Amino acid sequence: MPLTPLVGREQEVAAVEALVRSEGVRLVTLTGPGGSGKSRLAVEAAGQLRAAFADGVRFIGLASVPSADLVPGAIAAGLGLNTSGDRLRADLVSYLRKQLLLVLDNFEQVADAAPLLAELLAAAPGLKMLVTSRSMLRLSGEHEFPVPPLPVPPAGAARDAGTAGQYASVRLFTERAHAVAPGFRLTGQNVGAVAEICRRLDGLPLAIELAAARVRLLPPQALLARLGDPMGVLTGGPRDVPERQRTLQNTLDWSFSLLSTGEQALFACLGVFAGTFGLPAAEAVWGDAGAPGQADPPGLVMDILNVLVDSSLVEAETRGDEPRFGLLETIRDYALRRLRDGGAWQQAHERHAAYFTALAKPAESELRGDGQLAWLNRLETEARNLSAALSWLMDQDQLDQAITFIWMTWRFWWLRGHVAEVARHWQTLMANSVRGQHVTRYLSEALGLNLFASAPIA
Repeated sequence: MPLTPLVGREQEVAAVEALVRSEGVRLVTLTGPGGSGKSRLAVEAAGQLRAAFADGVRFIGLASVPSADLVPGAIAAGLGLNTSGDRLRADLVSYLRKQLLLVLDNFEQVADAAPLLAELLAAAPGLKMLVTSRSMLRLSGEHEFPVPPLPVPPAGAARDAGTAGQYASVRLFTERAHAVAPGFRLTGQNVGAVAEICRRLDGLPLAIELAAARVRLLPPQALLARLGDPMGVLTGGPRDVPERQRTLQNTLDWSFSLLSTGEQALFACLGVFAGTFGLPAAEAVWGDAGAPGQADPPGLVMDILNVLVDSSLVEAETRGDEPRFGLLETIRDYALRRLRDGGAWQQAHERHAAYFTALAKPAESELRGDGQLAWLNRLETEARNLSAALSWLMDQDQLDQAITFIWMTWRFWWLRGHVAEVARHWQTLMANSVRGQHVTRYLSEALGLNLFASAPIA
């Protein structure tokens, strides 16, 4: 029995319960990134399902099992079976020939043991399994249930405590904060900061609970100001949970460690994207990072992206005919840390800027022609990446490229109501006297004007 109540998962519990009860469904896998609450949801759903199984429910935690070949013994021990050696699998099958729900928690690090589950299900017709894993098991008959983050208030929508308190992420923060600071209440003074904290943390329950535990020392406004470094702030989880769940850094380190070297490298590179991105953009940023000096096999990036999606580190969606991918902001922050530590920071950002500069190049003429609407929609999809590429060019003092970038895309920013965004970049360019003079001279040359006749620039 968990020591804290489950907050805001009523619909998910009911959906998992209904799926497990469904005729013909034998294996349900709860997937999601670290900290999304898969284990907690599985426990709650299993508790609701007790009466549906004549022989009850058994829970086996696998987080401490280091390798797949030890899984049969771990399951046997969890079931209380005194068996080993050649009799192990036969005794497991014999025991599991019941009307039983078996909950297997944290299966991702022993994924190679998945065929054992298929073997047990085939031999025990009354057995069903509920598994939590950061990636699918890829077994026949498997039904995936992706565990979503908790709902968060839209930006600017929650201006009073009553409205914000209807969102599960805010309720979770409030309850956990009250547990460590009994005087804490959601008020008109702190509701804006609490809502923004939940948004910044993508509605991930673990991250929200770790943040709420800091309210003992930091009021929400001060906590929010420190979330620019979430890995450094979200620490100090309870002692009765595994070490990997005591900090957000540990949780993501756990997921990262399960990836191959190439998967780790691409994941880190994906941190340069702001918002969603397409497959061609990912391929451009990856370049030859997997094997310098050698051409990567066709489809390599797609294959690795598929692994990252299965591992719940990258989200996938389809817009029209094009697949789009994205990272939660907390996961993106972690990827950027890995990118910097790995030494590919400069290269990945330069490739990102080069790709979106090339994408923007035809915009100046296309936005004047018959294809204007299609181009506006295309650039709108990439707006955050366009802005990020422009920021990189300016940070690197690549002023000619930055000015050209603005010049090529200004009609998009204007027609789609992003004038404030491009104005922010322009003001950054003009804020420094040297930069400002460079911009003015560049435009005078581009327009054929003699703005510096009386005040030439050295």
